[in-house]
Amino acid sequence: MHYAICDATADADLQQFYLTELQRLLEANEHEVATSLLMFTQGLEEFDDYLALLDWFEQLLEEAELTQHVQLASFHPHYQFEGVDADDLSHFTNRAPYPTIHLLRQDQMSQVLAHVSEPEKIYLDNIETLNRLGRQKVEALCPWGV
Repeated sequence: MHYAICDATADADLQQFYLTELQRLLEANEHEVATSLLMFTQGLEEFDDYLALLDWFEQLLEEAELTQHVQLASFHPHYQFEGVDADDLSHFTNRAPYPTIHLLRQDQMSQVLAHVSEPEKIYLDNIETLNRLGRQKVEALCPWGV
C-alpha cells in the first residue's frame, strides 16, 4: 500500500497531485504498489468541496478510459450518503480523519470479489456491524466523524 499526503489547497496543485499518484500506481508493479491512499490535509474540510474534487477525479478516469483499470473509494470526516438521515451510523463506513481517496486496481478488486458470495452485500454487513457496536462505541472509535 502506498500512502501519499497532499498539503496543497489550490485546485491545480490538487489535480497535479492526483495525476502524479495515479500515474505512480499505473506504472508500478502491482506486487510493489497494489493500492494507494491519497490523503488531503488542508482545504477540503467542507464535504461539498471534497465531492467536487472527487467528481473531477472520476471524470478524468472516464475521459482517459481508465475506469477498467482503477476505481476510486472515497472517505471524508463528514461523509454523508445522499438521502440518508444525518445521524445514521452508516455514514461512518466512509468516514476518515482526513479527506481520502483510495485508488484501487480494478483487476485486483475483481479477483478478491470473485471469492465473495454476495459482494453487493458487503456494505450492508459493515452497516450492521456499526449498528451492533452502537453510537457510543462508534463515536469513541472514530471521533473525527462526530
